[in-house]
This record gives sequence, C-alpha cells and structure tokens, in this order.
Amino acid sequence: MSRILNLINCQLRRDLSACRGRDLLPSRTICCTSRKQAEESDASSALRKRWKDTADTVVIGGGCVGVSVAYHLAKGGVKDVVLLEKSDLTAGSTWHAAGLTTYYHPGINLKKVHYDSMKLYERLEAETGQAVGLHQPGSVRIASSSARVDEMKYQMTRTHWNVTEQYFIGPEKVHELFPLLNIDKVLAGLYTPGDGHIDPYSLTMALAAGARMHGAQIYNPAPVTALNPTADGKWDVQTPHGTIRANRIVNATGFWAREVGKMIGFEHPTIPVHHQYIVTATVPEVKALKKELAVIRDLEGSYYLRQERDGLLFGPYENMEKMVLQDSWVRDGVPPGFGKELFESDLDRIMEHVEMAMEMVPVLKKADIINIVSGPITYTPDLLPMVGPHQGVRNYWTAIGFGYGVIHAGGIGKFLSDWIRNGEPPYDLIECDPNRYGKWSDESFLCAKARESYGFNNVVGYPKEERFAGRPTHRKSGVYELLKDKASMGFHAGWEQPHWFYKPGDDIGYKPSFRRTNWFGPVGRECKLVMEKVGVIDLTPFAKYTVKGKDSHKLLDRLFANTMPKVGLTNISHMLTPTGRVFAEVTITQLAPGEFLLITGSGSEGHDLRWIEDEAADGGYDVDIGNVTEDLGVLGIAGPNSRKVLQKLTDEDLSDAGFKFLHCKSIQLAGVPVRAIRISYTGELGWELYIEQKNMATVYQAMMKEGKDEGIDNFGVYAMSSLRLEKGFRGWGAEMNCDTNPLEAGLDYFIKLNKPADFIGKAALQEIKAKGLKRKLSYITVDTDDIDPEGNETIWHNGKVVGNTTSGAYSYSSQQSLAFAYLPPELCSVGQKVEVELLGRKYRAMVIQEPLVLTEPTRTRLQKKTKGKS
Repeated sequence: MSRILNLINCQLRRDLSACRGRDLLPSRTICCTSRKQAEESDASSALRKRWKDTADTVVIGGGCVGVSVAYHLAKGGVKDVVLLEKSDLTAGSTWHAAGLTTYYHPGINLKKVHYDSMKLYERLEAETGQAVGLHQPGSVRIASSSARVDEMKYQMTRTHWNVTEQYFIGPEKVHELFPLLNIDKVLAGLYTPGDGHIDPYSLTMALAAGARMHGAQIYNPAPVTALNPTADGKWDVQTPHGTIRANRIVNATGFWAREVGKMIGFEHPTIPVHHQYIVTATVPEVKALKKELAVIRDLEGSYYLRQERDGLLFGPYENMEKMVLQDSWVRDGVPPGFGKELFESDLDRIMEHVEMAMEMVPVLKKADIINIVSGPITYTPDLLPMVGPHQGVRNYWTAIGFGYGVIHAGGIGKFLSDWIRNGEPPYDLIECDPNRYGKWSDESFLCAKARESYGFNNVVGYPKEERFAGRPTHRKSGVYELLKDKASMGFHAGWEQPHWFYKPGDDIGYKPSFRRTNWFGPVGRECKLVMEKVGVIDLTPFAKYTVKGKDSHKLLDRLFANTMPKVGLTNISHMLTPTGRVFAEVTITQLAPGEFLLITGSGSEGHDLRWIEDEAADGGYDVDIGNVTEDLGVLGIAGPNSRKVLQKLTDEDLSDAGFKFLHCKSIQLAGVPVRAIRISYTGELGWELYIEQKNMATVYQAMMKEGKDEGIDNFGVYAMSSLRLEKGFRGWGAEMNCDTNPLEAGLDYFIKLNKPADFIGKAALQEIKAKGLKRKLSYITVDTDDIDPEGNETIWHNGKVVGNTTSGAYSYSSQQSLAFAYLPPELCSVGQKVEVELLGRKYRAMVIQEPLVLTEPTRTRLQKKTKGKS
C-alpha cells in the first residue's frame, strides 16, 4: 500500500500543480467577452473560413454531445448547421473522460440511446476515415450479494424484449472474461457483449469530420456572448465574430450549461462533480493475456475497471459524504479559460475503493500508477441528462447534464436530430425531458441531489425507488404537514405525496425489495377502505393549466383527438404526435364559455405545457395559457360513502341526478369555495376537489371529522394504482406514450376520427386504422407467489419473446396479480395462455376480459337497468 501511495504522491507533485485557492489547475485564459462591431471582421478572418450570418440550427458546444448533434442534423439533410465552440473541440468533460461504452442501461428508454450510440461508433471509422479507438471486449457487472443477483435477474426480464444482447452468467464465465479476478465473493455476473471503451477525443474528431462531410460548419474559437430571441421565434446568437440569426439553438455546453441558460433567464439545474480515475503502468499479467479483458463493474465496490493498453484503468464513485461538488461554479460561474484543465486529485477520498479493487483484482497491489485524472463531469439532480425543447421560450433546445456523455453522445445526437427534423420525438424519453424541473429545483436541492446521485451510483436499483436527499422542496401541499408523519411519502415533480399510510403494528418506513414488502398489507387495507367505505387522497401534484381566450376552443380542438366538453362537463382527451402516437393524456373541463381547466400527470407538467404553448404560438392562436399547478391543491374522495360525507358539508345536491358523472360545479364545502369534479381514478364513486392551497387543510379536516361514522380514512398512490388497474384504466407513461398509438392502446372511445377539426395526428391514425394493428394491449392475470409484475417485463410464448407488460399490480379484490401487456393480435384472445418472466422465472399468465372490476358508474347503470326490467 505504501508503495502505491508514494508513486501517486510523486506523480501528483510532478504533473499536477495545485491551485488550492480555487481547487483548480492553472491554464491559459480564453476571452469570453464581446468585441466591438469594428473588431468583428478581424476576428472572423482569424477563423480562416467564411462567417455565416444565418443558420437553420446553431449548436453551442464542441464536446462529443454537441458535435454528435451537428453530425446527425447535417447527415439527416438539415442545411445550414453551425456549431460554435468557445475554445477547442473536446474542451470540457470530453477530453479527460474514461471513454466507457456500453449497451446496458437499467432504464427502458435509455437502452435505445445506448444502442444507437454503439451502432454508430461501430461504423463511424469506416464512414469518416477517422480512427475512433473503439474496443469491444464486452463488460461484466459483478454481483457479490443476493440482492445484486435479484437485481440482475430483474434487469434480464427488462432486456429480453429489447434488442440488446445480455446474459446472466455464473462465476466461472465471469472468470473466463476477466481471468485476473478473485472470484471468491462473486456470485454471478451480467454480461453484455460488445461493450468496451472508446477514445473520446478521436470519437469527437470523427463526428466533426462527418459533420463537415455533410455540410455543417464548425467555428472555433467562437464563444457565445449573448442570445436574443426575435419576435418570430428565431434567435440572434452573438459572438466576437458576428451575429448569426438561427431558426433554433441547441445548448450542448456541458458544465457551461448554466451560464448559457442564464443568457435567456434559465437556471438549469446542473452542477460539476469531481470524478477521479487512476491509470497504471504496464502490468505483466495484463500484457501476457491473449485477448483484451472485459470491462468490469464491481457494484459493491462502486468502481469500474478496464484494460488500458497493457495496464489498467480504475474509476471509483465515492459515497455522498466524501465526494466533492464544484458548487462554486454554480454560484460564481466557470472560471474564464477553464477547458482542458483538471482538479487537484485527492487519494484519501477513494482509498476504500482502491482497497476493494485490489482485493477483487490482486494484480493492482503491485501495479505502478502513472496518472491520476480528476476532472469535472456534469450532474443533474437525478443523474439523467436534460434533452429536448425547453418550455418557456421558443426553439431553445438542450442537450446538457450528461454524467455519461461519451456513451450518450451518439444516441442523443440521433434522438435530437430526428425530433428537430420530424417535429416529434422518435421514441419516448420523458425521463430526460428538460422541463421535468422547475423553480423548486433550487441550488440547495441541486447540490443535495447531485451528491446523493453520485454517491448512489452503484446502489441496488429496486422497483419503486425513493431517494430522500434535498426533500422536501418548497412544493408542499396544504395538507402535507398533517400527513407527513402518517405515511410513506413519494417524490413527484418536487411534491411529497403519500404512497401508503401507517397504522399501529405496521412495519413502517421505506423498505425496498424486488418482492412484496412492508407496504403490501397496508395497501390492501386501503383498497378495501375505498371499495367498502370512503377514502381521501392528496392529488395536489397533478399539473394544472388554464386555457382561455377567443381561440381557446379552436386551439384545443386542434391539439386533442376528443371533442371538447361543454360548459360544466369534463372528459378525458389525448394529444397525439403527427405520426399518431400518444404525447399526453389530459382531463379537460370547460369551466365557462371559452375557459378550460386542463389536468395532467405530475411528471408531465412542463412536458405537456410546452407542447400546448408551442402549438399556440406556431398557429397564432389568441389565447391565454396559465400554469396554476402550485396555486391549486387537490383532494380526492372516493368510495361508496363519499357522497354521504360531502353532503354533510354542502347544500349542493350531490345525488346522481343532481351531480352527474363527469360534471363539474363550483360549490361550498365547510364554507370554503371548491371546484368539484365528479370523477375518481379509483373507478369508485368519488370527486376531485380543487381548492386554494391555503384552504386545503380546512376542507380535509372537515371531511375527516364528518366522515367518522362512514369509516373515512386516508389512502395513497399505491392503492389508487391497484384500483385503477382492476378497473382497466390505462395510464400515461405505461400503457400509452410516444411509443404507442391510441388504437393499439385500446383508447378508441376517446379518439373522434369523425370530428370536423383536423387534430394533430388525425391523418396518421386514419392510415394506421386502415392498415391494421401489429399489436394490441391485453389484460392478463399472472399466477405468482411473493412477487407481482410492475411493467416492462418480458412475455414468452412457446419459448419465444412475444411482448412486454406495461404496468402491473396485485388485485386485492380478486387476490391475484394483474398486468397490462402488449401482445401480437393473434395472442390477444380471452383465454390465451402466455408466460411472464419475473426474477428469472416464467410464471403462467392468461388473457382475460377487462375490466376485472366494473367501475361504479357502470355498476350503477347496470343496477338501474336491472331494476327497470324487474
């Protein structure tokens, strides 16, 4: 150990002069201030190429992500693509990156990003003539605990229905792929062929060559000094060399993203994190190998390790207490001139990982260290990048916040290029939507979450995962203080929302598992409450907009496939993409002539609002659109006794005749003005109550007091999810999203192809309907034991993969597991037998008639029919 320390300290003294005051290494200064107009011609000539004063798209940032965006746009046929780089291509995180490449990602949608990146990198050298230094020895994620083994089985079922090749392997195969490994603690591995590493500098240069081949212009040094929007939605991009008028701009500036965002009034929640890796000299045992070692990721040790020439490269992720944020850059900005510089290394922070790596790979104990790299990589609060058009301004796109920029670059470049060229995302990637954050994601939240995300990089990835740093934000519903100690809270777009409630004797707290865990029994209790008595749920995280004005009806008729509800009525409507896929599901109520209230999911707040605002602006509609999400609280009350409880608090007639299903009224509850809509996502008798936040507690406490005799109590999101599945209700983001069309999702009832308005996606849907469907959403029961489907599991039939689940839960009413699943039409008949893979085992499943439990309005209607006949 002392030998390693001496070698490292010598290397630090020799190569890394410490600038302790700012924790940076010194470098030359690159000017980022604007020049006078008289100097622009001289500066332009310094670029040695003709300056363009107009462009279709200006990409800002010359790292691997930005250059990939320019490459894909130009190759896709977009004319006048310009990339502006403030200093040199790769300056920033790209030039010092370890260059890992992998097909693997735990998320379903990001698997597609990784796949597209890998396929591009495999062919890029042949296409451009530029070497990229791609190595593909494969990679192995190592499991050394039973929880890790379950995690790998969990990931296998999420991979089998995707295109990526992946294998669950035993210790012997792990050792074959990495023969220098001590396998005493190895229980299993997750092997991904084709994984490896690439030279980030060469990759970026090859992408730049490809971009130029297809007509893109790359200017550097060309720092952007100002961004000014024009009245027609374009941008004036100012540089020392002149101004470019662009149809759109793409911010791909890495750890400068906040500074570029501030030019137009945004505080992007990105922060640089210090990441270190170590490179060894030649290791004799490595040099003697006949083939390259697979990349290993020791998840318990929280590090990656790969072969680097005849030595090894090793990179740890410290825990959240030891890792370092460069938070001064958030407050003060990136130091002028910083680009190809490093931070001072700190061996103490990573020593526990060094020791674990030496135990797992014993040859490290005697390896000589030739370099330690400590550089900035950019994190967002949840570690996922921010990709796509930004709400609040027109034609401003982001590709920022990449903790893993090298592997994301190729796929994200293609994703953004396809979206820009075709007017819609090529597939669902809402988890990376830049609009998932808001003003609630302030600096303290950003720092706390980035610290947590870095430190939790290799923790076990359980279903229904919750992380608690930085919570709560300022987004607290009017009943949060009353509920916070009674429930297990979940985080939804900055809000705290009860997942399930505690009772005496319950095993309380957050206890994640791949199997049924401590919330299973209490959620069943809450489902019974709603089915037999009455329950109250906090639904405040719903996103809420108002749309009003002369053209409001016309705009919404263009945006939504359903007809618009009449005044005082509510319906479920869907926004579609031009190719007929489901962009959003929204509950629409017409409050007054030309005044609409729109309700959508918490995670879709900025996502849906941007789509609406862009269509309003592009179409020149005379409307006023407001986001009232934080102004209004929402309480849901549901169950057979819900009417009795509310009737005690109001003079309004709440009978079926007086207050019909899907009707909306302004009423008084306990003396408080409330907008009440008769609807419930549990499928039971119920209302949603829209209340000013300051009055929420008053209404809640009044309902709880007056509902004692009716057995009133709280219920949470988990119970609502189970109840909605029993009723056959589809959920956006699961049964429907930008990867599905409404016809295959069984949403025909809400799609009015015969309405006069030419809604977005109408022509495409007519064509899809004429051609017939290639798959359909089916409703299945699953014969399980202590595990339930949750969505994205593989479905098998006769030994072949035939589909995937979209969501699942346990039905407490029927005492069995339920799921929605996409299957080929020939396998969708009631009674069809299939198998659902859960944790490495295939469970029997069967297609059934939906719904399993009739909704309250349907039951009431049938009862009236029966009485009428009798």
